[in-house]
Amino acid sequence: MPAHYRGAVVREAHGPLNVEDIPLRDPTGDEVLIRVTACGLCHSDVHFMHGTSGTDFPYLVGHEVAGVVEALGPDATGVVTGASVVVAPMVACGTCKHCHAGRLSACASRLPRRPKVGLGDGAAATPVLGIGGLAERVVVPARQAIAIDPRVPPRIAALLGCGVPSGFGAAVNTAETGPADDVVVIGCGGVGIAAVAGAAYARARRIIAIDTNPGKLAVAERFGATHLIDASRQEPGERVRELTDGMGADVVLDAVGGPATFATADGLRAPGSRLVIVGAPKQGDLAEVRLRRLFLTGGSIRVSIWGDCVASRDLPLLAGLYLDGRLPLDEYVSGTFGLADAQEGYDRLLAGETLRGVVIPSDRS
Repeated sequence: MPAHYRGAVVREAHGPLNVEDIPLRDPTGDEVLIRVTACGLCHSDVHFMHGTSGTDFPYLVGHEVAGVVEALGPDATGVVTGASVVVAPMVACGTCKHCHAGRLSACASRLPRRPKVGLGDGAAATPVLGIGGLAERVVVPARQAIAIDPRVPPRIAALLGCGVPSGFGAAVNTAETGPADDVVVIGCGGVGIAAVAGAAYARARRIIAIDTNPGKLAVAERFGATHLIDASRQEPGERVRELTDGMGADVVLDAVGGPATFATADGLRAPGSRLVIVGAPKQGDLAEVRLRRLFLTGGSIRVSIWGDCVASRDLPLLAGLYLDGRLPLDEYVSGTFGLADAQEGYDRLLAGETLRGVVIPSDRS
């Protein structure tokens, strides 16, 4: 193995994304060393790069990671060298009171915190979401390395790290969508498209996709949306009520996040419905809730973090759906990039030109 690996680092808010040589250390304790074969480019990375999700610079970017296990720490279990894996950003500890009670999504240790990573100049970088995997190598706890079928191509496997389970799980796990439900998905980016797919998997009665980009709406239809609303041309509320017998939606999934889309989502709900916040708001965002209306109409407002997924159950499920032709994730990948061109991929994401760009790092070892 090499003494160094290359990783994408941003040292200040809105600063350049530089590919730097980073000293490589051996895994210790229950850690595993993974050779990264693909890393998806996600909006969550951009929030950290811009300083809107944290200011603990420098950041080692990237968290949608697929790879191959190269080495095990002395206490690592549950995975073997040579395994094809996806790095799960959230895995319940299995030992706390919530885990013992079966409430895995309430586990306080569900988001493992990887130690800071020493850079070549001695600075300590914060790995984004505890992973920092836009790189040639990554070291994580073994419980985060989820083995999947090696027939899944790396560019597809990387998507299973964040965007796909976040949206799919929000519909299936958090919202508990069923065949009687009319579902609205607000925002048809990477997470929203996966939410549409999750609602289709749950056999929802109607799946109404809302976006301002006709191209994204067309993709939503291919992933299972039954009705499309171009919000740049039509106010969504009237059309949703028309499609739902005047009642509103049973499930509303806000895949954008923020006060404006929350207000839209709240206005589309039926009595007794579930409003699910899927997209990440920015620091400082505030939203008003009409408490009297909430009290009289009932239902719930839920927050979905990583789709409330159980990594060992849901990532192999998603991989199997892809291999069976039931989840068309090849359409999800809008382009691939080398590590040095990752900034171009993020720029295209912010311009609304891609669902997901994927970086394929070269391996110099």
